Amino acid sequence: MYLKLVILVMFLLTARVPQVFAQAASAQTSSKQPPAKSQTYTREGISVEFGLTPISSEGQTVELMAGTEARVRFKILDVNAGKTLGNLRPAAWIDRRDSGQSIDPRECREKIQSFLQPGFNKRPTVDLNVYFILALNHEPNISVIDPLSGFGGSKLYNLISLRGSGQDWVMSADKKRLYVSLPSVNEVAVIDIQTWKVIANLDAGVRPMRVALQHDGRYLWVGNDSPEEKGNGVTVIDTVTLKVAAQIITGAGHHEIGFTEDDSLAFVTNKQDGTLSAIDIRRLVRVTNIKVGLLPGAIAFSSLGKAVYVANEGDGTIAVLDDWGREIQARMKARPGLGAVRMTPDGRFGLVVNKATNAIYVFDVASNRITHAVPIGSGADQVTFTREFAYVRSADKEFVTMIKLADLGKEAAVSRFPAGQKAPQQSPAESLADAIVAAPENGAVLVANPADKMIYFYTEGMAAPMGSFQNYRRDPKALLVLDRSLRETAPGEYTTTVRVTEAGNYDVAFLLDSPRVVNCFTMTVTENPGLPKPPRVAIRVEPLLKETTALVGESYNLRFKVTDSNSHQPKPNIEDLGVLVFLAPGIWQERQWARHVGGGFYEINFVPPQTGVYYVYFQCPSLGVQFNQIIPLTLEATKK
Repeated sequence: MYLKLVILVMFLLTARVPQVFAQAASAQTSSKQPPAKSQTYTREGISVEFGLTPISSEGQTVELMAGTEARVRFKILDVNAGKTLGNLRPAAWIDRRDSGQSIDPRECREKIQSFLQPGFNKRPTVDLNVYFILALNHEPNISVIDPLSGFGGSKLYNLISLRGSGQDWVMSADKKRLYVSLPSVNEVAVIDIQTWKVIANLDAGVRPMRVALQHDGRYLWVGNDSPEEKGNGVTVIDTVTLKVAAQIITGAGHHEIGFTEDDSLAFVTNKQDGTLSAIDIRRLVRVTNIKVGLLPGAIAFSSLGKAVYVANEGDGTIAVLDDWGREIQARMKARPGLGAVRMTPDGRFGLVVNKATNAIYVFDVASNRITHAVPIGSGADQVTFTREFAYVRSADKEFVTMIKLADLGKEAAVSRFPAGQKAPQQSPAESLADAIVAAPENGAVLVANPADKMIYFYTEGMAAPMGSFQNYRRDPKALLVLDRSLRETAPGEYTTTVRVTEAGNYDVAFLLDSPRVVNCFTMTVTENPGLPKPPRVAIRVEPLLKETTALVGESYNLRFKVTDSNSHQPKPNIEDLGVLVFLAPGIWQERQWARHVGGGFYEINFVPPQTGVYYVYFQCPSLGVQFNQIIPLTLEATKK
């Protein structure tokens, strides 16, 4: 994706505007007529077909209305050869237009070029190329980082405040919700990913720690590490009603959670008791409690072997149980100190970390035997996979160890790279969630280093990370990736799912760098009678930025244009146009009344006291405009 962005910018800045644009008649859609089922654009033997399929919550096709989801599809063909074109990297954006007229080729190119600029001035309604990095911080918040473009000089796209520091999290399969355990307040926060807002804080029992979603997403399982026996077990939350469906006592100690492939059973470890509980999910009752070893601390279910694997920290054994959790079929002997256990993507091998012996044990699912131990250095505590490698994080070293998966059947060689300057454990941040996650780019990972307050981007084959992302003075202890970009789901077909929240006419801007194709398709979103109409904001604010980076200790002039939302005409002489500037996460702020300098243009000046990310909010009490109704501007202040 980084390469894609660079190529697109180079193409738009250097390529001449295509002189010939031939668009099929089906793409000619007026504002008074609904768009065609599909639109096709052909140039120099390359055909791009754009399709938009509205989808209801039940999965049935419905009218394209505001607030509903739709499947966006681009099919790319070589007309002369009569075949689809795969392995391409198309880019696309959806942008609302105020007029009912379709834009011309020059306006289309200018619109795309503006989207590729890392500024605040022009942002599309929906960007179909982005992915976000979510960082669960030691502080009570989540950073949402846009690694590809960012805006206003900062890549911090959003900051989600929580009632307490998160311990673990899980994202729903449809990427609509994020669930975060908050042990300090005995709650689970439910976050709507579309709006980046906390929509509920649910009572989740005493000390909710590990969270896990069933494969079908129906129930969220929360491990309660209560110091008292009566509260020690799991809380089961119905994700539809967002209410507690059951609280089940399982046993004492920390709990790890796993599921059978068909979601018929849930398995819960009870570390202090040395037992494994099996719970009938349909009835939400415990059916077995079996002794598995000393201090069971990790669990994995193998769909290939139809077995449950429990790693026991205290006695160094790996218990293998049948998929009913009723009988121990085998017991693999390793060394005390076992931690996380993960199955490889193909399911053939299991990897178990051992902090005490500084090794990873590899076991074969077919034989239930440990094949060998791989030395990995001290402090290893987590394992993450890409297609080619296993990545092992060490808490007491800045290095990440890599093991090639193709070598797991033999003595595997290891390599490592530095993910920062400091050992992660130098930060007080601790989490059950993964600090290393696979990036959308093939053969790449993202690594959180809370001690450095940084996130590192590493590509396989390199000796060190290719780059890094600031977390703006916060300690990132776990990461997730939300990928909203176009993906090739069939040969020559590139799709994603979107939701447009407002009715209106939209341009669907499409760009392909090689072969070169630039075009703007059209779409119309109708009013949704089932949605409450949001209050219309009386004014629009358009920042006019010469510099998106301010200097610490020096006056920064921010000028912006204010227009009437209905007439789109300048709005001069507003006397109560308030501006709030604050340094994230709120440690400094300043409020001013904007000065009108003529023609609907206003300005303020402020002096950033220190480096960091600054948010700029706008309000106008006389027009009923509150601070939260206009998208804030984001600026970054740096030293000279």
